[in-house]
Amino acid sequence: MTETKDTIFGKIIRREIRADIVYEDDLALAFKDINPQAPVHILVIPKKPIAKLADAESQDHALMGHLLLTAKRIAEQAGLTNGYRVVINNGDDGGQTVYHLHLHILGGRQMEWPPG
Repeated sequence: MTETKDTIFGKIIRREIRADIVYEDDLALAFKDINPQAPVHILVIPKKPIAKLADAESQDHALMGHLLLTAKRIAEQAGLTNGYRVVINNGDDGGQTVYHLHLHILGGRQMEWPPG
């Protein structure tokens, strides 16, 4: 298991760093990405500090489902009725740069595959 260190996302949760928050509940927080890769680019993070997807454990199954349903709700609220992408980067080779699990909601344009 990757050791969870304090990250920029932990600081956002504690309101030590400002973010454009679009959703919050007891388990999750969502905010606009400061370096958007699409017209709509929102991050959904658990308040529980899980470093990466590979570190999620069986007791996190309800939280993981909550994050996906939260992403669905946020995409609907953002008007992404024609579709959107949800991405989780896992580890260095997966392109993860902040070691606090997070889901990217990307939409507002036609998404390409492979991403370009």
